[in-house]
Amino acid sequence: MTKKKSKTDNSLFKLKTTSFLPEEEYRHVYNNKVICVTDSKGHSQRDNKSLTELVVDASEGFIPLWEKNVILNWRFDKSFGSFFEDAEGAKDGIRNLLGQAIHSWKEACPVKFREVKDNWDFEISMHTENCNSIGCVLASAFFPNAGQNKLYIYPTMFEQSQEEQRETLEHEIGHVFGLRHFFAKIKEAGSASELFGKESKFTIMNYGPKSKLTKDDIDDLKRLYQLVWNNELTQINGTPIRKFTSYHMR
Repeated sequence: MTKKKSKTDNSLFKLKTTSFLPEEEYRHVYNNKVICVTDSKGHSQRDNKSLTELVVDASEGFIPLWEKNVILNWRFDKSFGSFFEDAEGAKDGIRNLLGQAIHSWKEACPVKFREVKDNWDFEISMHTENCNSIGCVLASAFFPNAGQNKLYIYPTMFEQSQEEQRETLEHEIGHVFGLRHFFAKIKEAGSASELFGKESKFTIMNYGPKSKLTKDDIDDLKRLYQLVWNNELTQINGTPIRKFTSYHMR
């Protein structure tokens, strides 16, 4: 009896690229050849609504935001320090950058952050360098949810200035708060989003020289969460809002 040979030819796994970035339509170059991959998921929802400053995630058919009084426990993953000659110095540097980025959002910050050893909601991890001719990923984060998540730091981030490193984390923290890119309705038409806030081209959720954390960013985010927590806002443009607590608080 002969057994039919299974098709396990390694040519099936021939790579066309060694840069594992999203397809070109989902590559978001927002500052000096910096690519954000946090915002590359979602489902189709096309329309022609006018642009406003704050764009909130609606990629799963609802807008995910945080409940009131949520704390996000975070830690470095166990291998983080092994990538650096000075492990503790590198951790202190990231703590400082993360603290600056969170503090930049001022009173609008809808959650509190606490470093822990166990019972964590997200880990800070190193990610392999990811660049192509268009640019490089510096960091990637997540949207509000009740699971355990990763905030990835890519080696290329450490080649940037301190200001650019802080702005990168301010942008990623914006995603953690539930914000999409400013240009989501134009360049991310395949990923559903909804609009909230004042019209402005200057925002940390934009790209290039327009990527700056502004007073409007802070005021709009603060107002969004106040309305949601007071149950005065339960949907935006017909998309329902869903509030999450963190993994360790469930």
